[in-house]
Amino acid sequence: MDNINTDAPSKLSLGIWRDFYTYLKPYKARFLKLIVLMVLLGIMDATFPILSKYAIDEFVRKESLEGLPLFIGMYLAAVLALSLLILVFIKIAGRLETTIAHDIRRLGFIQLQELPLSYYDNKAVGWLLARMTSDITRLSETISWGIVDLAWGLAIMTGISIYMLILNPFLAIITLSVVPLLAILSVVFQKKILSAQRKIRKINSQITGAFNEDIQGAKTTKTLVREEKNLEEFSRLTGSMRTQSIRAAILSSVYLPLVIGLGSIGTALAFSFGSGYIMDGIITYGTLVAFISYTAQFFEPIRQMAVIFAEFQSAQASAERVFSLLKEKPEIKDEMEIIQRFGDIFQQERDNLPKIRGSISFENVSFSYQPQESVLKNFSLEVSPGETVALVGETGSGKSTIVNLFCRFYEPTEGRILVDGLDYKKMPLQWIHNNLGYVLQSPHLFSGTIKENIRYGNLDATDDEIKEACRIVNAHEFIMDLEDGYDTQVGEGGGMLSTGQKQLISFARAIIRNPSLFVLDEATSSIDTETEKIIQDAITKVLNGRTSFVIAHRLSTIKNADRILVIRKGEIVEDGTHRDLLMRGGYYHRLYTNQYLGDEGI
Repeated sequence: MDNINTDAPSKLSLGIWRDFYTYLKPYKARFLKLIVLMVLLGIMDATFPILSKYAIDEFVRKESLEGLPLFIGMYLAAVLALSLLILVFIKIAGRLETTIAHDIRRLGFIQLQELPLSYYDNKAVGWLLARMTSDITRLSETISWGIVDLAWGLAIMTGISIYMLILNPFLAIITLSVVPLLAILSVVFQKKILSAQRKIRKINSQITGAFNEDIQGAKTTKTLVREEKNLEEFSRLTGSMRTQSIRAAILSSVYLPLVIGLGSIGTALAFSFGSGYIMDGIITYGTLVAFISYTAQFFEPIRQMAVIFAEFQSAQASAERVFSLLKEKPEIKDEMEIIQRFGDIFQQERDNLPKIRGSISFENVSFSYQPQESVLKNFSLEVSPGETVALVGETGSGKSTIVNLFCRFYEPTEGRILVDGLDYKKMPLQWIHNNLGYVLQSPHLFSGTIKENIRYGNLDATDDEIKEACRIVNAHEFIMDLEDGYDTQVGEGGGMLSTGQKQLISFARAIIRNPSLFVLDEATSSIDTETEKIIQDAITKVLNGRTSFVIAHRLSTIKNADRILVIRKGEIVEDGTHRDLLMRGGYYHRLYTNQYLGDEGI
């Protein structure tokens, strides 16, 4: 389900973040503003102990109030400036987080629209949803807040180091002596945390997929009484998630106290040595107080940076998964010269495209879904404009493959497919798809009204054109019998309508495109006999004058086809009309006789 290697090197990968930098270029100016703000914030944070030192040495020790009003004014001004910086920082970072998530999701959605059907053959819905939702959220949160927090941490640590060295170099070196140990500790723990986070994100994707499958297969689950088995399988996934999450939490819970403990050691060193320096008159009370404040301040950003590095490690696991989607190369795509001439799938110059008449030629076409598993080999076929070709054969014979190649959902590994004499690889993908009407065995309707679903076929269609399309396919009558007519909500996936009603609406949606090419893929296999007669009449009207491929197991739906091709092991073994093939007494005759001997009286 997931192609991320959980055994990959457990360290921050510069390559991953270099890739991500290309997506961050549009926000470079905003990031620079944030970094400048955080540097200023860090410097101001580092300045407050100096103000406290001055107050102790000048007002407390000297027991004098001279200059106190001015000092209070300066202190309040610093607090106000700090508050304004924090306000602006939160505003910019919050906007940046939502903008990054929005833009990457948009890129991901565009990528999913452009990827061919072959990409979805081995990708679970949950696998994709996890990338588009939780992974992108984790990535945008970490980037928008993590980078600026790092800038703040480095700025305040640099400022503190400079102030401490100015106040007393020796005491500063003693206080900061624990930093190298902290660095070693961070390297060790980041490897373990990243490994755990990778596994967590992988299992999270599997859990999302399991939820999706259980929801979609609810009816199958109940009819097969698989509730207990499904619960066991799901419990194993959630148990693995819990185990890995606990491991990551334990690592973090051990890591952070160690950081805090080392920080406390630094504070103790400052206090211990600083007390002696006060007794010897080397430093003032204000200086010691400033050092103690600085040790607390210095190790706080280290603790924060430890958390940030842990988040970056988790985000890297998400980044790997998101980029595996964004960087996926479509197997089927238009060449650059075609895009320059006709535009891409989102912005097309349709007026430049020739109208399809409908002649189709398969010239020595070979195809395989997997290497060494050939489905078609040197397959050739000529189809005339307006001809209806029915494909018959056993499961796995290659019928759907022929249709998928015709629709350019896949492309031949060898040979050519010509449409009106043009190699369709030298034309835009949408040249075929814009002229294609496709009705599936299990029609998919989108949430919304009947009218909206039909209009998906042609967004410019008027209400009258929608009704006319429904009359053509015999759907108008049942729609008008519904309480809200064309404004009836169909529910998710069309679940509020019967299979036959959904099928008729999908016919109307296809016909309103006025396509030159048509495909019916087992369009009547899931409906009752009475509805089949209604749909059969619709098929006759719809296919008239259009080049069509019909895949059917119910042979009654293809008796009027211009040609019937019997496909076996990727080859045409019989070719003719219904009457011709019956007279030959071959495979088609046997298949038809077995289905309809009683009804037809043959």
